[in-house]
Amino acid sequence: MSQITEQAVLDQLKNIIDPDLRKDIVTLGFIKDLAVSGGDVSFRIVLTTPACPVKEAFEEDAKRLVGSIEGVTDVKIIMDAEVPKGRGIAGNMALPNVKNIIAVSSGKGGVGKSTVAVNLAVSLALDGAKVGLMDADVYGPNVPLMLGVADKQPGVFNNKIIPVEAYGIRMISMAVLAPPDKPMILRGPMLHGVVRQFLTDVDWGELDYLVVDMPPGTGDVQLSLAQLVPVQGAVLVTTPQTVSIADVLRALKMFETVSIPVLGIIENMSYFIPPDMPEKRYNIFGEGGGRRLAEEYNVPFLGEVPLGMEVRQAGDNGIPVVVSDPDSPQSKAFRAVAEEVARHISIEAMKPDLIIMSRAK
Repeated sequence: MSQITEQAVLDQLKNIIDPDLRKDIVTLGFIKDLAVSGGDVSFRIVLTTPACPVKEAFEEDAKRLVGSIEGVTDVKIIMDAEVPKGRGIAGNMALPNVKNIIAVSSGKGGVGKSTVAVNLAVSLALDGAKVGLMDADVYGPNVPLMLGVADKQPGVFNNKIIPVEAYGIRMISMAVLAPPDKPMILRGPMLHGVVRQFLTDVDWGELDYLVVDMPPGTGDVQLSLAQLVPVQGAVLVTTPQTVSIADVLRALKMFETVSIPVLGIIENMSYFIPPDMPEKRYNIFGEGGGRRLAEEYNVPFLGEVPLGMEVRQAGDNGIPVVVSDPDSPQSKAFRAVAEEVARHISIEAMKPDLIIMSRAK
C-alpha cells in the first residue's frame, strides 16, 4: 500500500472551487491542521462566514475526494469559520475588534428598515457569528422595543458603555440612554457626536459584524458614519412600490459618493400570502421593483421578504420573527438574506487577496 502524503490530499481538495471567490479552497487557504496518520486523514475547512450556504456541499465533496485516495480508510473533517476583516477606507477611525461594519439604510421611512436590521443581526448570530447592532436611527430608535429590552440600561465599566445583550447580539441605542418620552432634538454636529460616541465609547468586544440601523434618508448620520469608520458595505431596504424605489436610488447614489460599496438591495413587504389561503399571493405594493433596480445598477439582489402579521406581532412583542416563528415564510426569507449579506461581505473582504493571487499567477 502506497504511503498517503499531505500533498496528495491537497491535490484532491484543489478540485473544490468556491463559487463566489472562484478559486480552489486550497489556494484560498481554507484548509487548516491537515494531518495524515496511516490511512487516517483529518483537517479543518475554515470558511469566511458561518452562514456559508455551500458548507455542507464542501464537506461532502471533501470527504468524497479525499476518501478516493488509495489507502485512505477514514476522513475526519471539522467545518469552521473565520470571518475576514474588511478592508476599510484608509484614515478612518479604527475599531480594531470589529471585523466588518454593515450599514442598513433606506431612502425613506416606512419600509421596515429597522425590522430588517434586527432580523438580519439576529440571523447572523443564529448562524454562529459574533454580532453587534448599533441603532443609529437617533430620531426614531425602535430597536430596543423590537428586541424586548426597552426597559434595560447599559452598564459602564472602565469608562466604557457596556451594550445591552439580547438574542445573542450586543446592542446600543439612544432609546436605552435617554428617557423614552424625551424627544431627540439634535443638529448635525450633535448627531456626529452621537455616532462617534456609539462607536468609540461602547465596549463592543470582538465582533464579526456590526450592523448599523441607519435613519431614513441621506443625511448627517450617514455622512458621519462614512467619515468615522471603514464601513465594509451598505444594505439598502426598499418596498416594491415606485416611490420607495426612487428614494432608495438616492441612498444608493449617496453611498457611491462616499465610496461605500453597496452589498445589495433587500425588497421588504414584497407580497402578502393570506394565512387562510396559502395558495394566494397578493402584490400589495407592486412587484419586482427592488430586483429591477438591482439589475439596472448592477448591484446584488439579496432577496424578497413577504409581508405578514407574524413580523408585526414579533416586533411588538420584542421577539424577532426569526426566533418567535422560525418556520414562517418571513423567517426563512430573513435567514436567506442574512446568508447573502454574509456572502457578499466575504467577497468584498477577500477582494484584495484575490487580486494578489491573480497577479501571482
